[in-house]
Amino acid sequence: MPYLLLVLLFALHTPLASATSCPDWTPQQAEAEVAQLRATLARWDEHYHRQGAALVADELYDQSRERLNHLQQCFAVGSSPSPLASARGAVPHPVPHTGVDKLADRQAVARWMAGKTGVWVQPKVDGVAVSLTYQQGRLVQLTSRGDGVHGHDWSRHIPQLGAITRELPMPVDLHLQGELYLRLNEHVQAKAGSANARGTVAGLLARKQLTAEQGDTIGLFVWSWPQGPGQQAERLAQLAQLGFPDSLRYSIAIDTAEDAAHWREHWYRSPLPFATDGVILRQGSRPPAQRWQAKAPYWIAAWKYPYVQALAEVRDVRFRVGRTGRVTPIVHMQPVTLDDRRISQVSLGSLGRWQALDIRPGDQVAISLAGLTIPRLDHVVHRAVERQPLAVPAPDQHHAHSCWQASEGCEEQFIARLTWLGGKQGLALPRTGPGTWRRLVEAGLVTSMTDWLHLDAERLQQVPGISSLTAAQLLSSFDQARSRPFDQWLRGIGAPVSKHLRLTGDWAELASRSTGQWQAVPGIGAKRSRQLVDFFAAPEVQAVAARLAKTGIEGFPASPQRIEQ
Repeated sequence: MPYLLLVLLFALHTPLASATSCPDWTPQQAEAEVAQLRATLARWDEHYHRQGAALVADELYDQSRERLNHLQQCFAVGSSPSPLASARGAVPHPVPHTGVDKLADRQAVARWMAGKTGVWVQPKVDGVAVSLTYQQGRLVQLTSRGDGVHGHDWSRHIPQLGAITRELPMPVDLHLQGELYLRLNEHVQAKAGSANARGTVAGLLARKQLTAEQGDTIGLFVWSWPQGPGQQAERLAQLAQLGFPDSLRYSIAIDTAEDAAHWREHWYRSPLPFATDGVILRQGSRPPAQRWQAKAPYWIAAWKYPYVQALAEVRDVRFRVGRTGRVTPIVHMQPVTLDDRRISQVSLGSLGRWQALDIRPGDQVAISLAGLTIPRLDHVVHRAVERQPLAVPAPDQHHAHSCWQASEGCEEQFIARLTWLGGKQGLALPRTGPGTWRRLVEAGLVTSMTDWLHLDAERLQQVPGISSLTAAQLLSSFDQARSRPFDQWLRGIGAPVSKHLRLTGDWAELASRSTGQWQAVPGIGAKRSRQLVDFFAAPEVQAVAARLAKTGIEGFPASPQRIEQ
């Protein structure tokens, strides 16, 4: 429950503040950016505490809070009001809810455990914190955590909360603290994530009245009995006798940080009846309840799971133009880590998506992994106040028959054409990757699709980064190209056919085919047949064919003519 506990930690040193340098902003820009971030967080807090609606994922909220704290430290622009200010209610807690410190990694866990004995680990249930008051064995008061000292009265929901213990087996008075959670079936956190469990419960409790069916979806995990027995083992045993067996079932006594890591991983990948976002470490003994305060104590800490979504700052947006003219925006970011992967860039897929998102340097974006492997940009979380201009290709500037030569604005697509020509889809030439082609183009040695066939060792060695050995290897590759079959050359220069279809015949025969003749070929439909006719009829393609014919490449006629359909 990051909204409720983490907010007490922002005056502390955070991992973000230690790992991220301060932005190079003017005082005016810093003031504007911080003011905007504060306003966004205040709006999120208001919706969550007043309406039970989470406008953003928990971990993005956490990281945004850390960023605000970091910026306030960078620019000395003061501190923000307590995020729990809007959560404060009218009902005082019998015992304040403490906060919890976050531990960044196993080393931090080891440092926290040093010198402590009787440490226990529990799942950090992802729900909504409450106080529960029992009188003569009956649940009579249910209070939201609020600001840790005062909360809101949720007692109206008690009759509908059929899945939690409302009658104790003995007529005792006691006060408990715990987590109301969304009851889930065989929930595996590593696979299913948070499932919006906390937000769902918060939304239900914000209602004026619950139905019995809605109430049955809410469970209770008791994590504290402030005035109970002095030792955790005895508290857990008695809680189980009183009707709260989960507290005992999901509490493990540990001795080392390795033990904590084991149970953290176990609960992360095992089926549980609730969502979790890490583990809680607590010392078995603690001070008397009358000394508790609404801040993080020394005897409890959290070790959260890795982020599923990371908040990343955009450094630049570059537009990669492919061989066919497709423009792919690439967002370059300050590196973030997800599932042990360091991510510094992500593709937006299409120019249209960038236009819809309007991502600019300085924006904060949410990054996740699709299929656990592929970086994905989910959405913009915070927009930079100052919108930096970008050189964006016009939508109609690039297409299937643009940029057959190196010219201003065509460098990227032209290099993509050369890369395809020399790659496995075309001639399969050794040592001819995009870096090599870029060097040759930037040196002015290759300005057309065939210039490289006429290079010699002397000119190659004049290119920065190309040694005499590399030049010899490239000349060997280029010489191999001359003996490649006609079918490979056609694919290399971009004939729109699948890799499984072999083109037979020579240039003149293929260029003379109509759309109907192409469509009669197995595996070629109406769309592909039109593309093939357009390809062979394109003046740019015919010019390449003419140059290849003069070079003596098999299959290309000496004077290819435009075929009118």
